[in-house]
Amino acid sequence: MAGWIQAQQLQGDALRQMQVLYGQHFPIEVRHYLAQWIESQPWDAIDLDNPQDRAQATQLLEGLVQELQKKAEHQVGEDGFLLKIKLGHYASQLQNTYDGCPMELVRCIRHILYNEQRLVREANNGNSPAGILVDAMSQKHLQINQTFEELRLVTQDTENELKKLQQTQEYFIIQYQESLRIQAQFSQLAQLNPQERLSRETALQQKQVSLEAWLQREAQTLQQYRVELAEKHQKTLQLLRKQQTIILDDELIQWKRRQQLAGNGGPEGSLDVLQSWCEKLAEIIWQNRQQIRRAEHLCQQLPIPGPVEEMLAEVNATITDIISALVTSTFIIEKQPPQVLKTQTKFAATVRLLVGGKLNVHMNPPQVKATIIEQQAKSLLKNENARNECSGEILNNCCVMEYHQATCTLSAHFRNMSLKRIKRADRRGAESVTEEKFTVLFESQFSVGSNELVFQVKGRVPFAVPDKVLWPQLCEALNMKFKAEVQSNRGLTKENLVFLAQKLFNSSSSHLEDYNGMSVSWSQFNRENLPGWNYTFWQWFDGVMEVLKKHHKPHWNDGAILGFVNKQQAHDLLINKPDGTFLLRFSDSEIGGITIAWKFDSPDRNLWNLKPFTTRDFSIRSLADRLGDLNYLIYVFPDRPKDEVFSKYYTPVFAKAVDGYVKPQIKQVVPEFVSASTDSAGASATYMDQAPSPAVCPQAHYNMYPQNPDSVLDQDGEFDLDETMDVARHVEELLRRPMDSLDPRLSPPAGLFTAARGSLS
Repeated sequence: MAGWIQAQQLQGDALRQMQVLYGQHFPIEVRHYLAQWIESQPWDAIDLDNPQDRAQATQLLEGLVQELQKKAEHQVGEDGFLLKIKLGHYASQLQNTYDGCPMELVRCIRHILYNEQRLVREANNGNSPAGILVDAMSQKHLQINQTFEELRLVTQDTENELKKLQQTQEYFIIQYQESLRIQAQFSQLAQLNPQERLSRETALQQKQVSLEAWLQREAQTLQQYRVELAEKHQKTLQLLRKQQTIILDDELIQWKRRQQLAGNGGPEGSLDVLQSWCEKLAEIIWQNRQQIRRAEHLCQQLPIPGPVEEMLAEVNATITDIISALVTSTFIIEKQPPQVLKTQTKFAATVRLLVGGKLNVHMNPPQVKATIIEQQAKSLLKNENARNECSGEILNNCCVMEYHQATCTLSAHFRNMSLKRIKRADRRGAESVTEEKFTVLFESQFSVGSNELVFQVKGRVPFAVPDKVLWPQLCEALNMKFKAEVQSNRGLTKENLVFLAQKLFNSSSSHLEDYNGMSVSWSQFNRENLPGWNYTFWQWFDGVMEVLKKHHKPHWNDGAILGFVNKQQAHDLLINKPDGTFLLRFSDSEIGGITIAWKFDSPDRNLWNLKPFTTRDFSIRSLADRLGDLNYLIYVFPDRPKDEVFSKYYTPVFAKAVDGYVKPQIKQVVPEFVSASTDSAGASATYMDQAPSPAVCPQAHYNMYPQNPDSVLDQDGEFDLDETMDVARHVEELLRRPMDSLDPRLSPPAGLFTAARGSLS
């Protein structure tokens, strides 16, 4: 199915080329709805030039038609009605088309699959990291499917061997009964006359000797068959264990890891492919277990001394362990409860058994119970006697698993659980309430087969929270969280990660590799303040994500915000740039703050840093508008014209009055920089960019800004806007009031407004 998922991502000419592959000879709808089945079949194993492979091709055709019919039968409701008719029609069409030439069906599907894979490889450029990853995943899935085909063949082989053994043993028993009948005839010879008795005795003895010799040889043959069958089962179980390890310990664990990272915004992925693999495992394991039990029955029916009994006992124990591991490992938490539970608040969770549609588990739907235990009580999972202890009470914590025919899933949906109470442990040191660790434990009892095996299954501890992680692991999590929160495909670059490492470890190294062996503790990440600052690393990083998400996502996606550079790095980047070149970086002093650093030569300095803007500031006036107000900012680092980058985000200015009112404007100015640049360049004060709208007079009449402002650039060269913006907000409030409602003491000086259409005095 992985191949079809990749094929659906094709675009443009590649997509058109893929569509051409399909038609009346093989509809694309069949490829879509039977993707998993089609990709799991051994199309390449058939030799198109070998007539002996025609039977296998016929089986594939029959299987394809049956799968289509089965898919059609599962369609329900109004939406499924037309699809049911269409799939049924395709089943009949393919049957009629390829019934006399099944090899052509194999040739057709092989051609389609080959070209799909080629188009996907070309689309991924083959050597790109994404392409390599996709190819590796496809290769792994292909290997798993090939192993399933090998398991199917060896299981069919042992089934044939078992039937052969059974037939041989049945004939042996018949001949053994004949031997007993001959022995009985010897006792009857005494009733005959001597001559006849001698003649019959000689014939019976010859027959008995011959039969006993045959029985002896056949007993050895039977024993050999039994040993060979047991050895084949041993090899099958080795292959089964290997396949199960790949699926449960690799693929399923990777899905659980993705589920963990989904909390940071990563893709969780579907369980459908995993379930199909687990169901195939269950089928093959159960077939082999039934074969082993039949072999044991044959041995009990006709005991022959030898090593077979011990071998069968061993393989029986092995396959029981394999079934147990499969059932217990595939009982998973599909939808995790929230990471923070509040008392008296509803929460939900879903558990699922990936082999629920097999092994007859769904015929007797099990009940699942949820309990909450504390971190120290994880040992309860291994302690049968203490399993009833819990650390709280959950309402609506029992649910019966339901089998959904359409999706072939067995699951239990806990929709209305609520934490009624919790037993709190003594918190350690500075540990907060939200850092207390508890586990929601789901447990159930499954009957496998016809109640032949019973397993009491406890959901595994979902998340283990380590005290420390390596920096590369944290980088991966930070990047994933960043892209998810900001909702951007532009993640953290290598340079960004170096900046974060320098900040976290208080280091000056500019090589990311130098941090690969370093560990980050939970306290260092989220509890201890960064050296020299009054905030933690996570508070600072979360502030960056918050301000980008709320106000600057387009600018980040455009690459207009450099962001992760400190003041010294900004100085080094700008020092050799033309006047008016600026960059936007995340503030070190303000959580969630963005500051502007720009180059402008003056007698006092050549690099300027504006005091950071925060979310509050951007709620009043956007970043693009603020940059548009400052005409002396000309180029976005390194050399992109400012208006080319930001003009599409400027707020349009409407000069005309609406309903008799003039809309006020707030503009960004930096008075101290204006005077500095004026003295340096001998220019007028137009840098203030405070030209009034057509309906509003210059600021001197209203005193919007101080005539002799105090220093608005701090000692570090940063501008404080708080006082200025408070004045601006006050002015905006006054201008929004109707003229007749203004307190005379607050009325603007005469001449502030000019006549417009006779509506203003």
